[in-house]
Amino acid sequence: MRPAWTDCYHRYMRSASTQRSPELVAHGHAAGHRHDWATIKTLLPYLWAWKGRVVLALSFLLIAKLANVGVPLVFKNIIDALTVPKEHAMLLVPVGLLASYGALRFSTSMFTELREILFAKVTQRAVRTIALQVFEHLHALSLRFHLERQTGGLTRDIERGTRSISSLISYTLYSILPTLVEIALVLGILAHRYAIAFTLITLGTLTVYVVYTVLITNWRTHLRRTVNELDSAANVRAVDSLINYETVKYFSNEAWEKSRYDEQMQKWEVAQIKNQYSLSYLNLGQSIIIATGVSLMMWRATEGVVSGQMTVGDIVLVNAFLIQLYMPLNHLGVLYREIRQSLTDIERMFSLLSQNREVEDAPDARTLTSGPCGIEFAGVNFAYEKDRQILFDLNLTIAAGKTAAVVGHSGSGKSTLARLLFRFYDATNGSVRLNGSDIRALTQNSVRAAIGIVPQDTVLFNDSIYYNINYGRPAASHDEVVAAAKAAHIHGFIESLPQGYLTRVGERGLKLSGGEKQRVAIARALLKDPPILIFDEATSALDSKTEQAIQAELEMAAQGRTTLIIAHRLSTVMTADQIVVMDHGRIVERGTHSELLASDGLYSQMWALQQSHESGDQESGDGEAT
Repeated sequence: MRPAWTDCYHRYMRSASTQRSPELVAHGHAAGHRHDWATIKTLLPYLWAWKGRVVLALSFLLIAKLANVGVPLVFKNIIDALTVPKEHAMLLVPVGLLASYGALRFSTSMFTELREILFAKVTQRAVRTIALQVFEHLHALSLRFHLERQTGGLTRDIERGTRSISSLISYTLYSILPTLVEIALVLGILAHRYAIAFTLITLGTLTVYVVYTVLITNWRTHLRRTVNELDSAANVRAVDSLINYETVKYFSNEAWEKSRYDEQMQKWEVAQIKNQYSLSYLNLGQSIIIATGVSLMMWRATEGVVSGQMTVGDIVLVNAFLIQLYMPLNHLGVLYREIRQSLTDIERMFSLLSQNREVEDAPDARTLTSGPCGIEFAGVNFAYEKDRQILFDLNLTIAAGKTAAVVGHSGSGKSTLARLLFRFYDATNGSVRLNGSDIRALTQNSVRAAIGIVPQDTVLFNDSIYYNINYGRPAASHDEVVAAAKAAHIHGFIESLPQGYLTRVGERGLKLSGGEKQRVAIARALLKDPPILIFDEATSALDSKTEQAIQAELEMAAQGRTTLIIAHRLSTVMTADQIVVMDHGRIVERGTHSELLASDGLYSQMWALQQSHESGDQESGDGEAT
């Protein structure tokens, strides 16, 4: 029997899984409300951008189908000619008829390939354009969206969506449309040349087949969506576990992670089996309908030959038409299912484009002028959630070229200032200003271009050290990258590596230590060379000796720049022009280091506490050395 806390934890995990996937639920509802034609209408402009190629490709499609339908007609004439007395056979089978048969066969293949050659660029360019648009839009969405959304499920939605665009175009223009054209041509020929019964049987079989396929496939759609949702959820768990590989190892929870992943995969397995069963039922029903239609047609044709109303060539023609319709008709059911599945996948991707940008440039937003920047937080109130306010009527001014430090206990709202300054979020009330201008009146790109940051939690790209430093300013020269690395005191370490600057840092920089990652982040910020610098616990992962060395470099880098230092370690902010002490989202003290010590307030208490810890650590170190 499991202990009570285990049951509680399982309930929590199920709850968290439900809370974690509102997008999946939303997509399911959105797919139900969003008509398939809306998805197709969204897709059409990307294709119509190449209207010349589209029109020409459709013309080749029509020619290919006319040639394909012409083949049985020529073949009928050849068969009828061969049934006359043998001495007249050579007279009734002219070379031109045989040449026409071969030419029509070749024309079918030639115009089909020409159509695909013409349309290949249209398809791939549409996929590329839409994928790029979704990628760009995701980067434009707010930080809140990305914090609430799991990366694994997001990338899977994009992957399936872009793949389904190519599939949808292929199914509709290469298969469905040609099949419909051929059906229309065959029905027209049957109605013109033979008894109405042939047309009615063919049309009736087609109608029953299509109605049956549509009804059953629509019923199966929710099964497909369920499979997709469970597939994404399983992928999210796998990616989340692998990203946190070290944490899993720390707690020896490999078996636990396996059980969590298997729990999701079991649900996926059950849904996938149901999906496969329903597919088999659909295929069986379709086969019965087709077999019935074919049997009726051949019975009617045989009766016509026996009664003398039809020739042997006619029965060959009807049979050839049946074969030509049977194959695409059988394929039509598969294609319809795939089209519905593709539309479902594309809906999910297009729904990402429908996500509103929480933070967006104003229509008349202007570019921040280059040069020194002053910062002002004027009466700022902010809450991540409505019922949990973070900042309360915060007022802070940092003159251009000056350094301000913000200190306080964890959770006091220090790092929120940097997020508001970068405009990852907008203030609930009040305003954040640069050089007197509300940042909501400025373009986000120009605001962010003016700010360099060394974050507390440094995340690096899975690329080389050089790439990660150079990311601060991709146009920088090699010498400038090296100079930034030297300023961050990491050049010597890089040179000691076998591959030097080309050493890959691993996923999220896991191959580097915390201090090494932080120095790469410092080098990256220095390379950007912005008028505003933000150091968010920039030296928190460094040892005291390295911190002292880098502290001098940071102070040099801050000269002439407007600098905001967010710190917990007070020894790093002693030289700041002003120090602001925050507590529970409010500024409770402000002044210089000496002024705050003299006031004997919260800052003084924090300073005394940290000094006692540092002296204790030093005595412990001296004792060990002795």
